[in-house]
Amino acid sequence: MLRSHARQPAPKGPVVLVVMDGIGRGAGDEADAVKIATTPTLDRLWIPGASTELRAHGKAVGLPSDDDMGNSEVGHNALGAGKVYDQGAVLVGRAIKSGKMFEGTPWRQVIERGLRGGALHFLGLTSDGNVHSHLDHLEAMLAAAAQAGCKQLYVHALLDGRDVAPTSALEYVDRMERYLANLRSSGIDARIVSGGGRMQITMDRYEADWAMVERGWHTHVLADARPFTSVTEAVNTLRGETPGITDQDLPAFTISPSRPMNDGDACVMFNFRGDRAIEISRAFDDAVFEKFDRVRRPDVFYAGMMEYDGDLHIPKSYLVSPPEIERPMGELLAASHISQLAISETQKYGHVTYFWNGNRSGKFDSATETYIEIPSDNVPFDQRPWMKAAEITDRLIQELRTGKHRFARVNYANGDMVGHTGKFDATVLAVEAVDLELGRLAKAVEDMQGILVVTADHGNADEMFQRDKKGKVLRDKDGQTVAKTSHTLSPVPFLIDDPMRGDRYEIDPARALGAGIANVTATCIELLGFVPPDDLESSLLRFR
Repeated sequence: MLRSHARQPAPKGPVVLVVMDGIGRGAGDEADAVKIATTPTLDRLWIPGASTELRAHGKAVGLPSDDDMGNSEVGHNALGAGKVYDQGAVLVGRAIKSGKMFEGTPWRQVIERGLRGGALHFLGLTSDGNVHSHLDHLEAMLAAAAQAGCKQLYVHALLDGRDVAPTSALEYVDRMERYLANLRSSGIDARIVSGGGRMQITMDRYEADWAMVERGWHTHVLADARPFTSVTEAVNTLRGETPGITDQDLPAFTISPSRPMNDGDACVMFNFRGDRAIEISRAFDDAVFEKFDRVRRPDVFYAGMMEYDGDLHIPKSYLVSPPEIERPMGELLAASHISQLAISETQKYGHVTYFWNGNRSGKFDSATETYIEIPSDNVPFDQRPWMKAAEITDRLIQELRTGKHRFARVNYANGDMVGHTGKFDATVLAVEAVDLELGRLAKAVEDMQGILVVTADHGNADEMFQRDKKGKVLRDKDGQTVAKTSHTLSPVPFLIDDPMRGDRYEIDPARALGAGIANVTATCIELLGFVPPDDLESSLLRFR
């Protein structure tokens, strides 16, 4: 049970935490859609003593180095846990380096299939973005399989263009082709056999569009997609047919001669991040499956890089254990019978529930927790940059006015989802839409005598153009800026709007220096009127 705070009384109204997904604090130049957007609410809330910047990338969120940009999964893990845990990229890298991954039963079962004459299929995002996957991991597995004596190694290449440059696919394809050619020189049939853009096939999340997964199944398992002689031909042809298309949106393809998955084969999903790997895992694992017609379900041993859902045990077999996040904020509040609300639209619903709760499905206490999903539109995000921000705010204010919820967390997905399209003007509108709804919410929370806390999980909209090594905005031969669709290394805002604060407390500038978003948990617990547990990253508040 949480103990009452001696110097911070519980507010009369709720404490509401807003996660402005993908809205960081950028350089403030022409690439910064957040700075260029009209944001009167954010401007008003940025006041001395109640605002600061927090780190949301690299080691501050459990990634290998500070060169690694943050992402929504690790960001919400950190926000929900209040502690920093080593994340997927670190855990997989460690398991490969130590050899532990290749000593486990699942990997041995994969190899057994290969040694009996079956093909080994490796499915995942083929880039070095280090958000969902890394090519280093794939190459390590291919090497281990080859060394073990497996003779058929096939790669199903999901093209990125989202966590890396938007049209960089062939750079990664060339690297992979060179690696596979090396394996072929030793008598192994090693090649890329299928692929497509990550936002077109396979990598749906939160059951927003099962048709994506169905297209992936047809492409990877059934080898039923448009054929080409090489990935380079596929990418160049598809780009030529739709000028301006980015890698993430390229249609599905197969490479001749086709190689469907057959009885006796094995498949490894080498993405380590869970949200976009769960649905395709279910398609492989579930005996009873009604989301789409699989046509045929071959006897394939399927393993994920990690366990993507620890409560539902998806997939059944996995190579590396995920981080064990203990006593996240949701569990702490539930144990103290503090009512809480989580709300977002489909695109980020799992982030304020599953990832927030330490990669757990379901609730800690149904009596005190309310989860609300606002269905997302299934249209390109740059065509609806406002997304469901208004509907989220409508429902959130309605719920808060019931007086049931002492703590609420809400994610506005606009800055991230629209930022990923690389469309600058649409992203400016997305940021403005969030700011508009933030203004509505701030007024409602103030009327209830509550406290509004605003932050983000990582940057994205704050840097929409690529830069050179000196930090200058890149331009092509025609003088045009080059779109950036990935997350950023920017810090994120942290703001407290508490009309009753007076001079009772402020954000401690010394403590905030170098702090990360994991510090938000203890801060919110303190704002609720409780003493944060000692094992959390410290609260940012200093009481006078």
